[in-house]
Amino acid sequence: MSAAIHSTQIGESGARVVFLHGLFGQGKNFTRVAKALQPEATSLLVDLPNHGRSAWTQRADYRDMAADVAEHLERGFAADGPVHVIGHSMGGKVAMVLALTRPELVDRLVVADIAPEPNGGSGEFEHLLSSLASIDVKTLKRRSDADEQLREKIPDDTVRGFLLQNLRSAPDGYEWQANLDVLRRDLPTIGDFPFVDATFDHPVLWVAGEHSDYIQDRHAERMRSYFPRTRLVTIKGAGHWVHSEQPEAFVSALRVFLEL
Repeated sequence: MSAAIHSTQIGESGARVVFLHGLFGQGKNFTRVAKALQPEATSLLVDLPNHGRSAWTQRADYRDMAADVAEHLERGFAADGPVHVIGHSMGGKVAMVLALTRPELVDRLVVADIAPEPNGGSGEFEHLLSSLASIDVKTLKRRSDADEQLREKIPDDTVRGFLLQNLRSAPDGYEWQANLDVLRRDLPTIGDFPFVDATFDHPVLWVAGEHSDYIQDRHAERMRSYFPRTRLVTIKGAGHWVHSEQPEAFVSALRVFLEL
């Protein structure tokens, strides 16, 4: 059974561009970038399974996520032909698997600060997931209570604010939009990359953050084995969150690569 995908469209003209977010994210995280691409592009901001307003599933698996996105696209946004797909981090891996398994849906591919390799950082994500899971959301009176409970474990205000986007009001208090139990259990799978016996021969832009270590020289061989027409761009002054840390440079790179 496929997961019901929620998405939001921004724009009404130009090239069709799909955005896939990273772990703990939501499609709306790309709103600023999508608006900056108007009117030359119409963007679809996707909530991946177990995130945002999309359905929860029994497991977090890249083939499953790519299949769910493919079904959502071919029912609407990509019904008339292939679209450009942009994915960051976990969403970058979903985007790569989508391009490899359903190439007829993808025109050009942009992979932001992730490689088709197992990546480090699982300890950090385990800490974040454990910190969120430690909050008894049913006892929260206001959102600021959750912020206060997380402050000692997650002292960075920006990271805390990003994570708390996943907290939404419920009839009896608050609840998490993200499926924390499944994401935490399947974190090793999310950190890995599945073997796919295929190549994608369309143009691919690989975007790295200057201060991030998620893309390294040793990853290039694997990237080109899957995506032989890959070019690499490094965004100066950016870490892992290239689209939010250096949005103007990120948009500029997209415009050049997608010929907008």
